[in-house]
Order: sequence, then structure tokens, then C-alpha cells
Amino acid sequence: MAFATRSLVRQPARACVGVVGIAAVGALLFDMLLLSRGLVVSFRDLLDGVGFDVRVLATDAAPIGGPRLPDASAIARELSALPEIAEAVPMRVTDAEVASGGRPIACALVEMDPGRRRPWTLVAGSDLPGAMPQSAGGETAPPLLVNRRLAGALGVSPGQTVAVRVTCGAERAAMRPTDFRVVGVADFPFDSAADMSAVASRATVMATCGGVGEADQADMLLVASQDGYGADAAVSAIRRRRPDLHPATNDEIVARMQQQGFSYFRQISAVLSTITMLFGFLLIAVLLTVSVNQRLAEIAAVRALGFSRGRVAADVLSQSALLVGTGGLLALPLGAALSVWLDAILKKMPGIPAALHFFVFEPRALLLHAVLLALTAVLAAAYPMVLVTRLPIAATLRREVV
Repeated sequence: MAFATRSLVRQPARACVGVVGIAAVGALLFDMLLLSRGLVVSFRDLLDGVGFDVRVLATDAAPIGGPRLPDASAIARELSALPEIAEAVPMRVTDAEVASGGRPIACALVEMDPGRRRPWTLVAGSDLPGAMPQSAGGETAPPLLVNRRLAGALGVSPGQTVAVRVTCGAERAAMRPTDFRVVGVADFPFDSAADMSAVASRATVMATCGGVGEADQADMLLVASQDGYGADAAVSAIRRRRPDLHPATNDEIVARMQQQGFSYFRQISAVLSTITMLFGFLLIAVLLTVSVNQRLAEIAAVRALGFSRGRVAADVLSQSALLVGTGGLLALPLGAALSVWLDAILKKMPGIPAALHFFVFEPRALLLHAVLLALTAVLAAAYPMVLVTRLPIAATLRREVV
């Protein structure tokens, strides 16, 4: 390694080109490795962070937008009685219009009865009370949580009253606006940067819509498994109890999304990783081959002085390792900074939750990055190593003298 270092120091321009080139290629390779599983890891963290490890749907369709569960309250009570389940909470997302002294603003209204687990993060004010509800027509306005963007668009803060018109059903006439009291501002995990969302209790929304009926439907049930049982045991218990339902653990939902929605980014990552490795291989191979061709007389001289074939081959391999290793180390901070910039660009796509990330660091990505660069260094040095081991010593020195 010391001999190879001196050889590179004698050629600073070529060494700098190799290091800078590998740093650029390695940074892109590192980002592609982060992208290959970034969405999967981030989506899994997003699901687990909500506090529920099982989702129960009416069909195998998408969680939001597919057929809804009828009699969701009764199903939730039935499932909550199972020993494998700690909590089952119906959730439904419907359209609504919210107004506060101006024109109404369209938003997504999440209907959910707060339990022990709240799938949102309170940032201002107070949370929804666990005991529900006041009647929609009572003296006290029912509570409402809004996200930051909706609170800013309405110009409201906790304690103020807003008028909410709920879409109770596709075939029902629009209901009159009902006064709700904004009790707090919260961040909802699946909101994008442009989403306007609010959450109220299902009991309040059902009262606003004039009774249960269609309002007692739910997009899904959020289920938390009991400690000591786990998500798989909860899913098995639900399937035994209600074969007509379609429960899925977080792992199953992530695997389904990985095969359908996230496969595109995995394919892009594989293609770009292959291309970047090819560029790195060509760069180092060309630099080492040119260096060897310019040093044939020197190599023949050290061979004549007693250097073995293995020694001169190890010299070439060491130069390749130094170039790739130094460039690879520089690639890590460069790739990390680049991933932040690229992640901000990709998150501007519509419908992407603000808490979701495309580039997520994993120890396996760092290990794979090192393995791929090491493989690149070995392959790039292969042809120059063949040149120096097959070099005819006497003929090369004779040409040098002539």
C-alpha cells in the first residue's frame, strides 16, 4: 500500500481525477441504494407510528376508496371482545366544507372515535375528548381537530368556532352547516404538504347526518393487537370470528405496496445502480491501464531488481483500492447531502404524505455500498494486473534503452 501510495502521489492529477470521479459515482450509487428500500422502510415506520398493527377492510381493495364496512360500530365492539385484540377503532374519510367568516374551504374529514391510541400528533390546543358526544344540535358545539394548513387557511386557532358541512352520502342532499369548536391543531401522518384535513368523532358526524344509517360505515377498522399475542395472532382471530372480513398486518400491507406501488422505484434504483457501477469500473480501469502503460519501463526495472509477479500485481490492485476507497469515503457525505435535495424534489409529487421519505438510511445500504465499490476496484484492476504480470522484462528494458 505504501508503494502504491507513492505511485499515486507521483501522478496527482490522475489520482485526483480518479478520486473525484469515484466520489461522484459512489454518491449516486449510495443514493440509489437508499432509494431501493427507502419508501418501504418509511411507509412501514409510518404505519407502525400510528399505533395500530392490523387493518380490517371489507375487501382486498385499496384501504381508502374501496367498499366500506357496514355496521362498523358493531363490528368494532365484536372484535374488541376478542382476547387477542386490545382495541378496534372504525375510521372513515369523507368530504366536507369548513368556513369561518368567509368562503367555505373543501377538506377531508376523518371520522374516528378517539381511543387509547391517537393516530395524530397534537401541536396546539387540546385533543379530542375520549367520551363522546354532545348532540350536534346541543348548546355546546362538538369538538374538531384541524391540521396546520387548514387552520392557516381558515385563520382560526383553538377555541374558535367554524361551520362544517359534511357530505353524509353520495345520494343524500347536502346537510346544513353545523358549528364545530376547534379544540386543537394536529399533524396527521398521511397528510401531504397540500392536504387540508380535520378529524371529529364518528358519533358527532352521525348525529350531524341525522342518525346512523350510511354514516355508520367505515373505510377500515384500525386494530391494535393485545400485548403478548402480536399482529399475526390478531389476524387469525379475526378470520376465525368474521371470515367475511379482510384483515391485514402492517407487514402484509407493506409487502402488497412493495409489489404494486413501490416496484417502480426499486427498478429505477437497480438500473441506475448498474449504470453508476459501470461508469466507476470504466473510469478506474482506464486510469490504471494508462498508468501501467506509461510505467512499463519502471515495472520491468523493479521486476529485474527482484519484485515478483504477485508483488507488482498487488501494487496495481492497491492503487485501485486506494482510489476507490478514498472516493467511496468522500461519496458518503456527498450522497447524504444529495439525498436530502432529491427527497425534497420527489416529495413535491401530489398525494405524497409529508412524513414519507424516498431516501432512508439503513446499515445494509452502507454495507452493500462498500461491497459494490470493492467489487468495482477488483474488476477495474483485473486487466492492468494481467498486463504487469505478463510483461516481458528483457524486451521491455531493451526498448527503453533504445
